[in-house]
Amino acid sequence: MAEFKHKKSEIVAVLNPSENNPRNSEGDFIELKDGRILFAYSRYTGSRSEDDRPCDIACIYSHDGGKSFDMAPRILKKASEHNVENIMSVSLLRLQNGDLGLFYLIKHKDALTSDYVLCRSADEGETFYSAVSCFSPHNPEYYVVNNNRVLRTKSGRLIVPAALHRRHPKNIYGIDPALAVFSYSDDDGFTWKSFSGTLACPVYRSETGLQEPGVIELNNGVLYAYFRTDLMCQYESFSLDGGKSWTLPQPSAFTSPVSPLKIAQNPYTGLYYAVWNPIPNYQGRDKNLHENTSLSWGRTPLVIAESEDGINFSDYCIIEDDPEAGFCYPAIYFTGENSMLLSYCSGDKTCHSCLCRTTIRKLEW
Repeated sequence: MAEFKHKKSEIVAVLNPSENNPRNSEGDFIELKDGRILFAYSRYTGSRSEDDRPCDIACIYSHDGGKSFDMAPRILKKASEHNVENIMSVSLLRLQNGDLGLFYLIKHKDALTSDYVLCRSADEGETFYSAVSCFSPHNPEYYVVNNNRVLRTKSGRLIVPAALHRRHPKNIYGIDPALAVFSYSDDDGFTWKSFSGTLACPVYRSETGLQEPGVIELNNGVLYAYFRTDLMCQYESFSLDGGKSWTLPQPSAFTSPVSPLKIAQNPYTGLYYAVWNPIPNYQGRDKNLHENTSLSWGRTPLVIAESEDGINFSDYCIIEDDPEAGFCYPAIYFTGENSMLLSYCSGDKTCHSCLCRTTIRKLEW
């Protein structure tokens, strides 16, 4: 395919950090029954912005199809409701009974375990009436699930891809690489099971392992999973049986630094779109981009490409390319055949980290 090109690209909202709100990051979109678009995100409080710092789930609304957003945030869920300080990494999904489904990570105070839950709302996010763990609470582990990651397959199965970080044992090189695991529900999220086994990176010198996985369903029903690594590209794996078993992870065509990829299928056209950072942290790359400033970690530029089959993508088009900023953790929401809302972290030296600011952009092509 030729280069994917957009005819219009416009920033419609920016969630800047402020005093006692040092970070706004990792969000997702959903359309409400009254036509409004809700954007939920991780809203940090206090004075520091590290991943494990105090964080609640907040939201803002668009009343005009994503052309603009009301910038007065509303708290959707408080971490204190789970007796913790940090909940983050939102995914939103319309459930089959009409409920609004809110997925997020719960980081426990021991810093060694976490949980991932689905909360349901029958009144479009005004209140939530349940919180079901997507992983076994009887076998606590430390899971990481990115924002905008929950997949509903054509069969109706819900799949949550997660990175499992076992703090022990370390491999022979003294590092602790992530393993990929998948949880699923065949009853619309009321009960969950995990597929047996884990996926490991086949390169033993990888310090990351298979981090921050995502998964899509291809047109032939095959599941395609992708993972960020420190091996200068995303790795990939396929499942031909709905997620029960997976092929050996291997390098994909997506070059990247240690930064997540997002692939989503447009429900109006069936085309797939990928958003990621294409330049890996190779030996000799200008370290000012990711070390001296401690801002971007090499997560620039941010690009988008298009595909008919979810595997073979067009040449990419640049969305953001500021060399002194970082762009990561994208969420994709399609508003029509030829338009989408795209959110992503977009911090620069004015806010001290690439994770501290979130931008919402409307793209048309």
